[in-house]
Amino acid sequence: MVETRGYKCEEHEVITEDGYILNMQRIPFGLAGEAPRKRPPVLLQHGLLMDAITWLLSPPDQSLALILADSGFDVWLVSSRGTKYSLSHQTLSPDNAAYWDFTWDELAAYDLPASIQFVNDFTGQKLHYVGHSQGTLIALASFSKGQLVDKLRSAALLSPIGFLGEMTSPLARIGVESFISQKCMILNDNILLPRDIIKFALYWLGINEFNPRGDAVIQLLMNICKNPGVDCTHLLTSFTGANCCMNSSIIDVFLRHEPQPTSTKNMIHLSQMVKGGTIQMYDYGNEDENNKHYGQPTPPVYNMKNIPKDFPLFLSHGGADALSDVKDVQHLVDNLKDHDKDKIVVQYIENYAHADYVMGVNARETVYEPLMAFFRLY
Repeated sequence: MVETRGYKCEEHEVITEDGYILNMQRIPFGLAGEAPRKRPPVLLQHGLLMDAITWLLSPPDQSLALILADSGFDVWLVSSRGTKYSLSHQTLSPDNAAYWDFTWDELAAYDLPASIQFVNDFTGQKLHYVGHSQGTLIALASFSKGQLVDKLRSAALLSPIGFLGEMTSPLARIGVESFISQKCMILNDNILLPRDIIKFALYWLGINEFNPRGDAVIQLLMNICKNPGVDCTHLLTSFTGANCCMNSSIIDVFLRHEPQPTSTKNMIHLSQMVKGGTIQMYDYGNEDENNKHYGQPTPPVYNMKNIPKDFPLFLSHGGADALSDVKDVQHLVDNLKDHDKDKIVVQYIENYAHADYVMGVNARETVYEPLMAFFRLY
C-alpha cells in the first residue's frame, strides 16, 4: 500500500509492556526524496475494527499518510493488538483466550505509550499525533492521566470519542444491546442473505475474539457491491452516519482490507460507555470483581478536565456523524472549557460523518490542510 505508490516504507516492531508485538510502518519522506533537515515525526492511530491501512485506503493525493509524507513529515503508522498485522505476542497465541483479555483500557495503558515511546526514541524528537475514533479515545484517556504529553508536540483528534451516550448509529445501537446482554448471534454461512446485513454485521466468530471479517460475510458484501446500480457507500451509513464525500469505488478497496478484529471484551466495554454515558474503565459487573482489579467497587473514571491545559489540541467533528455524535463531542468540549484558548481548535464540518475523515474525497482540503497548519505552529 506504500511501496507500490513509489514511497519508501520501513517495517518496525514495538513490544508493549504486557508482551504484545505491534507492527509499525514508517514513511520517512515523500516522493520528492529525503530532505537535509529533520522532519517532524507524526504517529497515526486508527479506530475500532480498523488497522493502519485506514490511512492508505484513498488515492495517494487523498490519503493522509502520504499527504503528510509529501508535506515534510516523518510518518509512522501503527496497528493495534489483535489486528491482522499485530497478532503476535511474546508468550500468547491468538488461539488462547488470554490473548483477547483486553479492552481499550489496555490500548491506552500499553499500546499507545509503547508506540509513542518507540518513535520518540528512534527519532530523538517529540511527535505529533493523529487519532481517529477509538484512536482519539485512547489518547484522551492517556492525556487525562497526564501521560504522554511530554513526548508530544500536539494531537489532532478526528471524530473524537470521549463520550458515547448520545450515539445515534442504528447498527451500533443494536450491537450495544447484544454486547451488554452478552448473547452470541451466529448465522449459518449457507443462509446469509442481503436482508441479513444488520445481523451479520454483528456476527461473532468466537467468544473471546470479535471478528466481523468472516470469509462468507466479506465475499457476500463484495458480490453485492459489484451489482450495477448498487452504491455500497450506503452499507456504512447505518453504522457511521451518512458520509457525504466518499467515492463508491473505495468500498471495494475497504473490503479487501477491513474490517479488522478486536476483543469481544473491548466491544462490551464500548457498549458500557454507550449505556452509561461515562468514560471509565471496564466494569466487571460486580463490586467484588471491580475491587479485585481496581481496589474500589466501581471502575475508575477518566477525567477529561485533567488533560494539561497548555497541551495543543485540534479536534474535528462532523454534523452527520452517528458514532461521534455532536452532543457527545460538545460534552467533551465542555469538559475542556478551561483549556488555554490559544492551544485548542475545534473544527465543525456540518455534512461530514465518521468515515469521511479517512476516506472523503475532499478531506485533504477540508480537514488535512487545516490539521497540518495546526501542526506547523508546534
